[in-house]
Amino acid sequence: MLLAEYQSKELLAQYGVSVPPGKMARTADEAEAACANIPARKFVVKAQITSGARGLAGGIKFAATASAVKDEAAKLLGKQLVTNQTGAIGETVHAVYVEADVKHDAQYYVAFALDPDTGAPLLVASPDGGVEFEQKAQMNASEVAKHSLTGSIDADRAGLTEFLSGIGMEDEKAVEQLLSASEAFIENDMALLEINPFVRTPDGTWMAIDAKVALDASAAFRHPEWDSMVSGEGLPAVETTAQKSNINFVKLTGNLGVVVNGAGLGLATNDMIMDAGGKPANFMDIRTTATSMDIARGVELLLQEPSVTAILLNVHGGGMTVCDTVAEGVNFAYSRNKGSKPVIARLAGQNAEWGQRILVDRKVPVEICSTMSEAVNRAVEIASMGAR
Repeated sequence: MLLAEYQSKELLAQYGVSVPPGKMARTADEAEAACANIPARKFVVKAQITSGARGLAGGIKFAATASAVKDEAAKLLGKQLVTNQTGAIGETVHAVYVEADVKHDAQYYVAFALDPDTGAPLLVASPDGGVEFEQKAQMNASEVAKHSLTGSIDADRAGLTEFLSGIGMEDEKAVEQLLSASEAFIENDMALLEINPFVRTPDGTWMAIDAKVALDASAAFRHPEWDSMVSGEGLPAVETTAQKSNINFVKLTGNLGVVVNGAGLGLATNDMIMDAGGKPANFMDIRTTATSMDIARGVELLLQEPSVTAILLNVHGGGMTVCDTVAEGVNFAYSRNKGSKPVIARLAGQNAEWGQRILVDRKVPVEICSTMSEAVNRAVEIASMGAR
């Protein structure tokens, strides 16, 4: 669950992290009007997309006047911004963030994540922040340092001070700012908090010039306030629809639709499709809370996608998601949409035979396979025939 930059900064500011003054705008006129409330001599206009690397793709513009801000906003709004993280389809810019252009004399990269070994917060930092940080880090891994935290501000202060000194950030103000950021990370169940660049201004203030927050979706039950924050902000319409139907869905560029329950099985299925020479049209993870009607809406997204020529159904029934529930969802989708795209199905686990019977008896255009490998290879073959 990704937050837009302006939302990420609003959240950090609540914990005392310094951010440049700014305002979100959805039209060029709103962007121009925002300048009146931003104390600055120059401005920055930033495309609000969920992908990173937008600066290198032309998604960040500088402007000296309010009228120039309006012009830059007009160029960005509605643009399909293609970065090295979006793929060829890009991401549409629906909003921009106008903020003060802040002068600085040092910039760092800092990020908080969860240590996969301990589950504790992990700080990743580098003295070489900025838009080209990722490329530099890939070329020289020694640029990045890591430091484990306990989650207690008092307990972490001494260790964090020593760690930051080791990368040239010998400043008590920087320590306090990052302790505040770690508090925001922990209390809001973030999966990732990235600040790049984290800068020092000439007057000694430390400030988050850019910020990206990813919330842990599994903790949503503890945060009802998230509903308004992540209601489709920056997501393609199909992914927003899927989320509302208890389905994790990411649109990709291939021609083989994928219907899978479980994130791990979904990733493995897509890997197998690629290994077999195919291209998945999506990633799908049917949540355990999804009903057959929820699943139907997810399948409908694939039936309505012109590039999809076949659908691979790979389900392992168990727990709260059983095979017949998924099969009923597929049947509902096909009956409501007069679907004719071929389905290659592999069902295993709880109620697998019942699910297969539903697909066959309800006249879904299905071909049943007994193993994952057989189903993947057959699905790739049929999808490629339909793409000719």
